[in-house]
Amino acid sequence: MALKKFKNQKGSSTTSRHLIADKLPKSPISEQYRTIRTNIQFSSVDQNLRSIMVTSSGPSEGKSTTASNMAVVFAQQGKKVLYIDADLRKPTAHYTFHQSNVTGLTTVLTRQSLLSETISTTRIENLDILTSGPIPPNPAELLSSKVLDDMLAAAYIQYDMVIFDTPPVLAVTDAQILANKCDGTLMVVASGATDKDSAQKAKELLHSAKAKLLGVVLNGKKKSDGALYYYYGGK
Repeated sequence: MALKKFKNQKGSSTTSRHLIADKLPKSPISEQYRTIRTNIQFSSVDQNLRSIMVTSSGPSEGKSTTASNMAVVFAQQGKKVLYIDADLRKPTAHYTFHQSNVTGLTTVLTRQSLLSETISTTRIENLDILTSGPIPPNPAELLSSKVLDDMLAAAYIQYDMVIFDTPPVLAVTDAQILANKCDGTLMVVASGATDKDSAQKAKELLHSAKAKLLGVVLNGKKKSDGALYYYYGGK
């Protein structure tokens, strides 16, 4: 099956982890995030899409930047959004949103804190965040637990959309575990950097996990010759 491609533009470390959809909502890059949002919504017209997992085949392909900015544009649409940092090995959301990470997803999953007490509000209207919490020794086991299913069910009561940032597919099994729990999966690949075989292998692993692959964000793709191109930083 051919992968659908939602193009995004090239990155720069100076803007790494910036929420450009919030800071520069009228920029061409922000418009691209809104285009991805629209494509996702059109791809799921027959399904009530409540949760999206954002992943990549390998590291440094822009998944965390994509996930956080997608959370912003869904919130800007008026949806009540919960952004969850489920990358329990290399979390970044607490930096991106300037939040404490003393408690988070891991403390909820180990029943050390309640979801309602652990979620943090952000300055962005309609957008709340659940940071990763302390890095655990057993991320895959936590993500496959019944507690996560119960937590997600509770989140659906309060939120229109839940967006997960997860580790790369080829690195660990975490993304495959979550893919089976989410309504849709978005995979990020980096133009000129992601190996074609790696992307194909990641796609196969997601399908074997019964993920609903909504599409692929092609990150770092330059505009055609003679046109301006824009860039943003990614993890």
